[in-house]
Amino acid sequence: MDLAVAVTVGFLLLARGSVGDEAREAAAVRELVARLLGPGPAADFSISVERALAAESGLDTYSLSGGGATPVRVRGSTGVAASAGLHRYLRDFCGCQVAWSGSQLHLPRPLPALPQELTEATPNRYRYYQNVCTHSYSFVWWDWARWEREIDWMALNGINLALAWSGQEAIWQRVYLTLGLTQSEVDEHFTGPAFLAWERMGNLHTWDGPLSHSWHLKQIYLQHRILDRMRSFGMIPVLPAFAGHVPKAIIRVFPQVNVTQLGSWGHFNCSYSCSLLLAPGDPIFPLIGSLFLWELTKEFGTDHIYGADTFNEMQPPSSEPSYLAAATSAVYEAMIAVDPDAVWLLQGWLFQHQPQFWGPAQVKAVLGSVPHGRLLVLDLFAESQPVYIRTASFYGQPFIWCMLHNFGGNHGLFGALETVNQGPHAARLFPNSTMVGTGIAPEGIGQNEVVYALMAELGWRKDPVPDLMAWVSSFATRRYGISQQDAEAAWRLLLRSVYNCSWETCSGHNRSPLVKRPSLQMNTTVWYNRSDIFEAWKLLLTAAPNLTASPAFRYDLLDVTRQAVQELFSLYYEEARTAYLNKDLVTLLRVGGLLAYKLLPALDEVLASNSHFLLGSWLDQARAVAVSEAEAQFYEQNSRYQLTLWGPEGNILDYANKQLAGLVADYYQPRWDLFLETLAHSLAKGVPFQQHQFDKDVFLLEQAFVVSRKRYPSQPQGDTVDLAKRIFLKYYPKRVAGSL
Repeated sequence: MDLAVAVTVGFLLLARGSVGDEAREAAAVRELVARLLGPGPAADFSISVERALAAESGLDTYSLSGGGATPVRVRGSTGVAASAGLHRYLRDFCGCQVAWSGSQLHLPRPLPALPQELTEATPNRYRYYQNVCTHSYSFVWWDWARWEREIDWMALNGINLALAWSGQEAIWQRVYLTLGLTQSEVDEHFTGPAFLAWERMGNLHTWDGPLSHSWHLKQIYLQHRILDRMRSFGMIPVLPAFAGHVPKAIIRVFPQVNVTQLGSWGHFNCSYSCSLLLAPGDPIFPLIGSLFLWELTKEFGTDHIYGADTFNEMQPPSSEPSYLAAATSAVYEAMIAVDPDAVWLLQGWLFQHQPQFWGPAQVKAVLGSVPHGRLLVLDLFAESQPVYIRTASFYGQPFIWCMLHNFGGNHGLFGALETVNQGPHAARLFPNSTMVGTGIAPEGIGQNEVVYALMAELGWRKDPVPDLMAWVSSFATRRYGISQQDAEAAWRLLLRSVYNCSWETCSGHNRSPLVKRPSLQMNTTVWYNRSDIFEAWKLLLTAAPNLTASPAFRYDLLDVTRQAVQELFSLYYEEARTAYLNKDLVTLLRVGGLLAYKLLPALDEVLASNSHFLLGSWLDQARAVAVSEAEAQFYEQNSRYQLTLWGPEGNILDYANKQLAGLVADYYQPRWDLFLETLAHSLAKGVPFQQHQFDKDVFLLEQAFVVSRKRYPSQPQGDTVDLAKRIFLKYYPKRVAGSL
């Protein structure tokens, strides 16, 4: 390790836990074992935390021994390390799996004995988790019970660095009121809960707000519990810091303030975007930045790492390196004025999002204006567009190799497992690499769990998994609790198709015609052979009699059925479009009828059989946060907007698309009904289809869904296996015959 890298890592070790925390962390892991396995099985595990176990400072280490006639002894250098060791034992020796969609924890008796002590150290300091957007796309309506499960998942997967951004608006409210803003001005600034991620990054203000007093109180309470649990494991929570964006009312309070209005974002007009950015040299900048961090750390304490994003998807007002350096320095100086040990966590998304702006001089200006080791960069989309390669390892600043994977929290089978498998290892070997960790940074969670299982495992591996086909077969066995040949074969087909993405032809955002506003120009190309999906579907149904007791299997069968229907939908769409272009009204009516009145209702029905795919569950989470019916309706509308129009005029239309029972029936299906009817009328009358007029007409349907107060079931209905089989028998033989 050269001197620069050594200095960098040395600074980052400021956030290490102390010896005095060992007992607390061990107790947290013992409590996790009891929550996970129950008090009886938990007695079969001996848990301890010993800092001295780490052979190299800052590298988490665990040790496993015993089992059989004696308790399994799990030792870790931190609570996170001990949790990861526990998970390793459950996964590799007991064949268990902890998952979002349903954990498989059938322990063999007696517990398997380890033939010898197993010791493992992580190759890097950090295993990071979250994206700023995850808080809006997945976490926004969570209560403590759901957060508790997630933090357990984080600990078991060895996560030791994670955002903890709940409750910050309550702190900002204190700061703004102290500065002289009125309550109405504060209320006008904040977005609604489902859009807070973009208010926090300066992209939006005001849209679908305000926030209620009860929201602030509940989020403060929730943040205290989140932080307490994270710290009890020895995790490092990343708190927010001031990035330079201010409410427009700041001009009333400080008439001489020097601010720049940034450009619009996400097709929003300046009523909701065009944020105000304080000039870095304005004396108000350090005042606001320090006041916020002081109030925040007074309320929540600190672990000395803070996140802030000044130019996320927004072009700076100047490309001059001197300006960019000053803007960056101002953010950092406001941090260290309150916390001299501050380390700034920066999402590196800006560098790859606008590469034409962020040339070498501009990137160097930002990265060089903070002391080495005090700016920790997330190479956020490294599995697709790694920035470390074109910036000489971020010009000496430490970085975390992150897998972003999912945009908008979409459903849709997707992954680049081979690229993910090789990526961290290649980054470590990069000349003069300053890589200090791996990260999982999806915009939304709760999908494609195989991708996240691999990425979490890679955080503890020095080398790639040698055989991904064997690995995915083992994944299926652990997931379902037994080895089943057809299920494993299905997963191998998925690995070579949907999970073997080539980045030239795909991204982690579902653009299937099914979930997009209809038109005649929709792209149906995919990077895989669709027949692999249909064959995996067949294999899972063949395996079903042996696996119906597994919740994870039922989830996967539904997810693959959903994907197969998505593929069928694209094929029907192509046939309907061809019929229209050929002026074949009979075929258009036949295919359109099947698509809108058979296939989509069948999809909605099968989705309704699993609680993870219910619009009712999604909306009930939002309503449960409220303290009144009016507030419940407001939160529900917030959630409906995010899933569909995103903005008042469809500004980021369908970006956060989901395939949920109820959403398919009452949002996607009516759009396709209207589209196909419009095409048929166009042919019958001999007039061209007018996309512009259709967009106006369908927008009324989309708006009607957002403002609707229709309630949806939050309990599953029907049997997934029977419903999936019914769809399969209707459509699969036609695919084999090569026609629809």
